[in-house]
Amino acid sequence: MADIARLAGVSVSTVSRALNGSSLVNAETRERVAELARSLNYSINLSAQNLRLQKNRTVAVVLPFEAESRQHISDPFFLALIGSIADALTDQGYDMLLSRVDAEHLDLAAQFYDSGKAIGVLMIGQWRHHDQLNALAARQLPLVVWGGALPRQLYCSIGGDNIAGGQLATTHLLARGCRRIAFLGDAQLPEVWLRREGYSQALRQAGLQADPALELALSFEPAAARAAIARWLPAAPGFDAIFACSDLLALQAIQLLRASGQRVPEDIAVVGFDDMPLAAYCDPPLTTVHQPVAEAGAELVASLMAQLSGEKALPRTLDVQLVVRASAP
Repeated sequence: MADIARLAGVSVSTVSRALNGSSLVNAETRERVAELARSLNYSINLSAQNLRLQKNRTVAVVLPFEAESRQHISDPFFLALIGSIADALTDQGYDMLLSRVDAEHLDLAAQFYDSGKAIGVLMIGQWRHHDQLNALAARQLPLVVWGGALPRQLYCSIGGDNIAGGQLATTHLLARGCRRIAFLGDAQLPEVWLRREGYSQALRQAGLQADPALELALSFEPAAARAAIARWLPAAPGFDAIFACSDLLALQAIQLLRASGQRVPEDIAVVGFDDMPLAAYCDPPLTTVHQPVAEAGAELVASLMAQLSGEKALPRTLDVQLVVRASAP
């Protein structure tokens, strides 16, 4: 700023006012200062300015966008979690900036903090780039992620107990006599991988081994998932139950099973994951693993506020529970 002032022949305070668009500086001077700033690749550090003025009370809530699956913000789980976060931020007197970044480049989330648009970042989901999240944490970005606790994790995560949820779902199906339990979900995603770990552990405890032929990697996007299930069902080996890693996947499976002449739960029992409101009202009502979404927003916001206060925020796993309904009574 001092260099621009020298080149423009004005004071540093005039440069500051000009770059902020103040009417106290005439238009000719504002344009000359702006042109010099552009030539020097200079921009105002909004983060520093907001910190000095103590006026930034905005948190970026980032929902990664995966081009392959094209999972929409309208996904019921996303909507419920975003709503929970919005309520928690409002209670604390903060605003929410909702945005999307490419799921292959999670490090782009840093732009909201670096530009001064937000004082910190809440990210929904780890996707496939745990390493990029660790890199953001290593550079001291105020960051909390909704997801599972993973080995060698540097960032703070808050999430439901995915392993316990997988165990609860699978143990329930085993208890009702099921022995050939299909698993629907993309285990390359960290939370789904943890749910599959719980599924596999429950099978081993019952003296059974997971059958890879009964695992179907699926996008969470409903149309893509439905198409994949429809292709898989005719050639799938015999099974008597399905554990789906989201309620939407479970509902797609139920519809396609019925279309093929299978009865739920008489022929095939189905358990989902999340316990979205729609789970209680579908036909049949869905047995599912309940995630504490209502509490999640407050936990995510509290962890971010702790970081902003200079505290070390540690990953936290929230309890889940099985809600038994008619799809697997």
